[in-house]
Amino acid sequence: MTQAQPVALWQQLQAVALALVLISKGTSGTAALDAVAPALRPGVQALLFHVLRQLGRAQALRDQLVSRTPAPLADALLCSALALAWDEASAPYDPHTLVNQTVEAAKKNRNTQGQANFLNACLRRFLRERDALVLVCDGVVAKWNHPLWWIELLQRDYPDQWQNILEANNQAAPMAVRVNVQRTSREALLAQWELVGLTAVPVGDHGLVLDKARAVHDIPGFADGLWSVQDTAAQCAAPLLLSGLLVTDAIAEGKKGHTALRVLDACAAPGGKTAHLLELLEPGSQLIALDIGAKRCERIDQNLQRLGLKAEIVVADAAQPKTWWDGQQFDAILLDAPCSASGIVRRHPDVRWLRRASDISQLAAIQKNLLKTLWPLLRPGGRMLFVTCSVFRQEGELQVKTFVEHNTDCTLHPCLGHLKPQNSLTPAALVDNLAGDHDGFYYALLEKRLPA
Repeated sequence: MTQAQPVALWQQLQAVALALVLISKGTSGTAALDAVAPALRPGVQALLFHVLRQLGRAQALRDQLVSRTPAPLADALLCSALALAWDEASAPYDPHTLVNQTVEAAKKNRNTQGQANFLNACLRRFLRERDALVLVCDGVVAKWNHPLWWIELLQRDYPDQWQNILEANNQAAPMAVRVNVQRTSREALLAQWELVGLTAVPVGDHGLVLDKARAVHDIPGFADGLWSVQDTAAQCAAPLLLSGLLVTDAIAEGKKGHTALRVLDACAAPGGKTAHLLELLEPGSQLIALDIGAKRCERIDQNLQRLGLKAEIVVADAAQPKTWWDGQQFDAILLDAPCSASGIVRRHPDVRWLRRASDISQLAAIQKNLLKTLWPLLRPGGRMLFVTCSVFRQEGELQVKTFVEHNTDCTLHPCLGHLKPQNSLTPAALVDNLAGDHDGFYYALLEKRLPA
């Protein structure tokens, strides 16, 4: 059997630069990494995420080193090297090695060969003058590694907490998973993992946080559908929507247990919350998982098949019920609305560089329309959970406040509200109403009042 050859650092840096160019043109980090050869992908992802978390600093340093921004690929190589090497304490490789390998990467690509000497000169100067250059490049974007408009919006929304949100954003999130209670228990899964030396800490009702991230196929039980990757904040959605509704309906029908429900999961891809709902719903319940993208719906189907779960998957626009709704109202609706994804930057560090300030109002308009359109599809006494993975108040608190003011049949129940990304470094005074390490989310639980 032929042993796989080690991947040279210059090859990884080439791939990082190519991915960075794609992201600068609007491609998501996930799609950019999908284009990387499988053998390169793990190392490239680690380096790319480091670069994206330090890109503001790197671009500020670049501007000190050059009088004119280089061509895109050469610029991406330069910024990648600066992002990786500027802080020697956190650099994944020795800075001199990074410089040598960046120049090598330029030499081995015909589109950057002519700029190899230029890059070498810039980076050698950086090594000589690093401390002075870093001292000069200490503006707000360089310090916090987020676009200026993003920082200013957080300062407005969270005048006493914005720094902590940005600090959390720049830290890698731990690997959190949700146990499939239809197939196993958390205790049984922990015992199975212990046999192979894996350790994890229980969180919430069904979650585990691993001591360190690993490839899913290296962790027992994934292929058997015993668990799914899901942040602990995202794991709140299904229980929040179902718990009160199940109990309320059971009491209303004079039952001792729960009752079957008709549930809509709007904007359902990739299906993590869909699966969690199915894991908790009573037998006989009906769940329609709706998403506008056919390929995204294929992803839902793949995830459900692995977990041994079934739902009615519909490719359609949630904002156009005439094209998919049968006229029968739902007991519960999960509206996981399109948003800026500003709360999940820890896991997707490309998001901050992909978004534009104008996106927020456009996304808020989409959310407003979805709330208005789907509300009539909910039966009186039913509940809707409005969710965004955003920390911006325009996509959360302000959105729901306006909706409740304009819908007299709507009751807003106490809920988690805005969750800010937090970790073990978050000051105790700033920990929000969900304990532990988690991403940023917004949750609002709305009930349609019964007619008087």
